[in-house]
Amino acid sequence: MLFYDSASPAPNPRRVRIFLAEKHVRVPMAQVSIPKAEHKAAAYLAVNPHGQTPALAFDDGRVLTESVAICRYFEALHPDPPLFGQGALNIAEVDMWTRRVEMRLMTPLGLVWQHTHPWTARIVKPQYTEFGETQRPRVLAAMAEFDHALSGGSWLDGVRYTIADIVLLTTIDFATFVGIPMPGELGNLTDWHRRASARPSAQA
Repeated sequence: MLFYDSASPAPNPRRVRIFLAEKHVRVPMAQVSIPKAEHKAAAYLAVNPHGQTPALAFDDGRVLTESVAICRYFEALHPDPPLFGQGALNIAEVDMWTRRVEMRLMTPLGLVWQHTHPWTARIVKPQYTEFGETQRPRVLAAMAEFDHALSGGSWLDGVRYTIADIVLLTTIDFATFVGIPMPGELGNLTDWHRRASARPSAQA
């Protein structure tokens, strides 16, 4: 197999790198430069026609292209430590939090990134800057929601560090890159970010 990676600040490939680091699993990797538009070049489009990273290509020609799906594959191969939850209820809770991060935080953040950031101006044509700016309050509101959710425990599911925390960490860090850092008054989220960032896997 071969994992097609892109360097930070790309949040989705980083999810998989952190996940693999938590599992202590190493796989062959190939770098795809987003600044050089290698993800839109013919060679990579032959791997993933959507032109997005990450991708996990297998020797038989099959390809997985969604970061959480790739992590689920490695979870099945390497179940310890369990990063998708344990038991029916906890597995559902972890999935719930992962989806909330993606839908309530990453979706508006992605729209801010696409439509207001100078880097994407050369790719997204036209940019609807006014629309993009309307999404900033949604990003901040979602951060406040996660701050409240973290008032009852160290991690999102209230039990242990999971894929939901990985997805939130990479999204929060990407938000800082985009220009929407965590508000200082969100103490629970700030403390959670400090704990998550202190894990060795966060440097992957």
